[in-house]
Amino acid sequence: MEFTQIRDKYISFFESKGHKQIPSAPVVPENDPSVLFNTAGMQPLVPYLMGQPHPYGTRLCDYQKCMRTNDLDEVGDVTHHTFFEMLGNWSLGDYFKNESISWSFELLTKVFNIPVERLAVTVFKGNDIVSADSESAEIWKRLGIPEKRIKYLGEDDNWWPNMELTGPCGPDTEIFYFRSNDEIPEEFDTEDERWVEIWNNVFMQYNHNEDGTFTELPKKNVDTGMGLERITAVLEGVTDNYASSIWKDVIEKIEQISNLKYNGNEKAMRIIADHIRSAVFISADPAGIKPSNTDQGYILRRLIRRAIRYAKKLNIDINSNWEEEIAKVIMSKYENYYSEIKENKDIVLEVLRTEKTKFNRTLENGLKEFEKIASKIQNGKMDKDNAFRLYDTFGFPIELTVELASEMGIKVDEEGFKEKFKAHQEISRAGAKEKFKGGLAATGETETQYHTATHLLNAALKVIVSKDVHQRGSNITAERMRFDFSCNHKLTDEEKQKTEELVNKWIDAAYPVTKTEMKKEDAIASGAECMFIERYPDVVTVYKIGDVSAELCGGPHVENTSKIPHIKIKKEEAVSAGVRRIKAEFVK
Repeated sequence: MEFTQIRDKYISFFESKGHKQIPSAPVVPENDPSVLFNTAGMQPLVPYLMGQPHPYGTRLCDYQKCMRTNDLDEVGDVTHHTFFEMLGNWSLGDYFKNESISWSFELLTKVFNIPVERLAVTVFKGNDIVSADSESAEIWKRLGIPEKRIKYLGEDDNWWPNMELTGPCGPDTEIFYFRSNDEIPEEFDTEDERWVEIWNNVFMQYNHNEDGTFTELPKKNVDTGMGLERITAVLEGVTDNYASSIWKDVIEKIEQISNLKYNGNEKAMRIIADHIRSAVFISADPAGIKPSNTDQGYILRRLIRRAIRYAKKLNIDINSNWEEEIAKVIMSKYENYYSEIKENKDIVLEVLRTEKTKFNRTLENGLKEFEKIASKIQNGKMDKDNAFRLYDTFGFPIELTVELASEMGIKVDEEGFKEKFKAHQEISRAGAKEKFKGGLAATGETETQYHTATHLLNAALKVIVSKDVHQRGSNITAERMRFDFSCNHKLTDEEKQKTEELVNKWIDAAYPVTKTEMKKEDAIASGAECMFIERYPDVVTVYKIGDVSAELCGGPHVENTSKIPHIKIKKEEAVSAGVRRIKAEFVK
């Protein structure tokens, strides 16, 4: 079953169960400072999982663009990807375990025609705080999953988000598929890698209170997620995700460009295919991300440069338009599902081309640095610090350093490099974990104040700078707000001062903040501001601040501007061509 059919059948199935399809949110989150990218289908739905009514009702489904970069260096094997699509369905205080599990089973066995004997599940085994999820286990048994194929696991495996975080939480049940031609074991062994997880259903039935107790939620939610890449490989009977219909023509294009076969060059071709696809989606995003040394721009730069390094390994002429040819194949596969791919096609190609040119120069500089280091080596061995510096500063993979060194009769401290690299990864992962741990509890009072203040800042810039100013992105923490906007010139000191004064004047005016639901076309016709029009459903929420601001938005807001402290603009700078950035803080 081809991957577009799987995506379409998933949506059709849940629509038949009373769900409304919601559009995919952008890959760069609009109102969530806890992560650089949307990493799961639930992330854009946080306000609704917290209790805010959704314009589309209580049963929702979608396919969401996601990016995870914690394991970027793992990409190159048969399963890892940076960009992926997550199929999801949600119940916001509507149905619960029985319907969720039954429908998952029905979709897998009746629509996707997976034999029951190839399925196994895990459920929460309970602890001294919360009892075991025997209810889910009994539902699975009733549907035909034998007891030996149901495993009870602890909180590390079957609890979301984790036992430490306060807020909505609960057990989950994970569904596994036996991906092998071997005889299927009678008993499910979670350590047996032939069993692969294909779907996760989270049941948010508790609130973890500040005092450490867990109480039942009056309105319980269901949050599910199934990766399209993995389920496509399963349904197409391939053990290598890159052999599925998602990747087949992309890999063929790389074979054609390199004049090499996939067999024997799997790792390099997988990395090129994956990283170019991710770069396409990041650079096509309405947030206008460009390669840089920070945040999303750093990830974009790293992806493109890693793809270039592996293209060189395949002896591809880096100065040719190889990246454009691959990107065009990828864009043709997704443009009918994601409008920004079609609309920003030229931007994507320009980003890839420009970064390729820059990196070619960096590689040259790296080679000069390598030669400088090599000329000073006395004992025939390059130490770990220099090897890691070539990797971290000049983008040299250890393989390239070893290869160049061996040509000069120099050995490299590879073990020392691996230790430094591992420490570097752990720091990166810890940082990523810290960024994501906010989950449902990421938005506090200060973040809510800052978010409402971005609406005022947007409106003030339209008055002081130009009516053509539009928001291009925002990032909010408890310490500051960052606001990106369209503008072709550096703000003068007078413009900054007047903008700041106008925002603070509106704060003092104690304007009420009101919320109205209306049809999207009516909201746009009324003049309401909207950054990511394609992310909103047909019925939208419009937040009005007095008579100075009206915006389509799903984020949290104060009830009155008097609840916002005065702001101070600390910095104004360029982000990319035609996009400026303001950093502001509350006056303590």
